Amino acid sequence: YFSRKGHEMRSIGWLSIAWLLAAAVPLAQGPDPQPVGTMSQLMVSMVYPAANNILLSIHREPRDDQEWAALERSAVLLGESGNVLMMPGHAMGQGEWMTQARVLVDMGAAASEAARAKDVEALAAVSEPLNASCTTCHKRYRPNVHPQP
Repeated sequence: YFSRKGHEMRSIGWLSIAWLLAAAVPLAQGPDPQPVGTMSQLMVSMVYPAANNILLSIHREPRDDQEWAALERSAVLLGESGNVLMMPGHAMGQGEWMTQARVLVDMGAAASEAARAKDVEALAAVSEPLNASCTTCHKRYRPNVHPQP
C-alpha cells in the first residue's frame, strides 16, 4: 500500500511539474523582436554615446545628483544596447560577438549600480573592461577601423 501510494504521489508530482513547464513555454515565447536600426545606427545612437558618457564620467567625476542621474541613464542604455546586439537580426554569430555584447550588458549594469551608489571606485572598475570590449569588437568586426597587419 505505501509503496504504491508513494509511486502515485511521485507520478502526480512529475505530472504537475511537466504541466507547469508546458504551460510556461508559451508565456516565455513572445513576438519575434523586430530590428529597426542598422548596426551603424545602433552604434551611433546607443552604444557610442552611452559608453562615451560613462568613460567621460570616470575621468571627470559627476559633481551633483543631476550628473549622477545622467550617468545612470547612460549605463542603462549601454546595458540594454548589449541586449539589442544579441537579438536575432543584429547578432553577428554566437561566439565573440555574444561575448562582447554580454560585456556591454554587464558593464552597463555595473555602471548603473555605481551611479546609484555614487561610487567612484566601482565606476572606475568599468573603464578597462568596457574599453577592451569595444576594441576587441572593432578589431574583429570593423577591419576598416583596425586593419589587420
